Amino acid sequence: MDGQRQRRATTKDVAQLAGVSQGTVSNVLNHPEWVSAEKRKAVEEAIAHLGFVRHEAARHLRTGYSQTIGLLLLDTDNPGFINMARGVEDYAIERGWNVLIANSARDLRREQSYLRVFTEARVAGVIVVPHDEFSDGLHRVRAGGMPAVVVDRLETGQGNISVAVDDRRGGWLAGRHLVDLGHRHIAFVGDESTATPVHDRLMGLRTAVTEVGSAGTLEGLPAELSVEGGRIIGEKLATMPRPGRPTAIVTAIDLIAIGVLQTLLAHGIRVPYDISVVGYDDISFSKQLSVPLTSVRRPHYEMGATAAELLLSAVSGEPLPRRHVVFEPELIVRSSTAPMAI
Repeated sequence: MDGQRQRRATTKDVAQLAGVSQGTVSNVLNHPEWVSAEKRKAVEEAIAHLGFVRHEAARHLRTGYSQTIGLLLLDTDNPGFINMARGVEDYAIERGWNVLIANSARDLRREQSYLRVFTEARVAGVIVVPHDEFSDGLHRVRAGGMPAVVVDRLETGQGNISVAVDDRRGGWLAGRHLVDLGHRHIAFVGDESTATPVHDRLMGLRTAVTEVGSAGTLEGLPAELSVEGGRIIGEKLATMPRPGRPTAIVTAIDLIAIGVLQTLLAHGIRVPYDISVVGYDDISFSKQLSVPLTSVRRPHYEMGATAAELLLSAVSGEPLPRRHVVFEPELIVRSSTAPMAI
């Protein structure tokens, strides 16, 4: 009716239209296998006709749990985390679960706030990509007693469940690739204090550079984890005298590499002939750039699907296939790296 709020359809309305009891409607919603095909069809047609939507909050109060899990991402500006979310969603939805997604935006207060929201929403469990500034050490993810899976760091304490990538290995792969191409003055672009995985990538790169002895030099160029952060460093590199400029760089994430690459090319600096660039993540854009990017691939989709598998096993009371999963990174070589010019 104009000017008035339309009344929400109830299970009583559905039952009356379908010619069945409210109990039958409830069974169709929660245990359809208990209802005959004829009655189930009548209820489903009534639901469609009335536009009925179940009241999830009320159902949660009755049962004490929901058919929903929470996913707290670290940074939705990074396409890698979006791919991770797809992995969580695909695995969960195929098994009849819903996913509530939030973004902490690398803010610990927002992370804590969203975890409280998930608890109040009575989600069955949570998957969290935590905000861990390395200088602060690893903080404890407080999930209000719900089953939780921590992603992007290995958390082996009692009762913990985690999914991670061996980022030290990834940093080493990037460094070894450049060293084998003859590069000896290499720079790492990123800020290791921003996140524990970034620190681990730098540690792996440092190991690869030190393996060539005193001939190897590793320079740190702190940068925000964004395309704009990469552009700022690109401007800095472009103004360096060539004799003192690194011949190769490894960036903490691909977004930085994209900004660096765009800026260097705009200044007429040839990639990879004047400077080689290696990214980290291997997001889908990496291979579509004007100079396709060499990058260390992290299996974000598989990480998300594995986290969902572990969480759903935990909330269902099933034995976990494993409590901690560490994926191996893979170096993907493209056109942004080449042997050092003589």
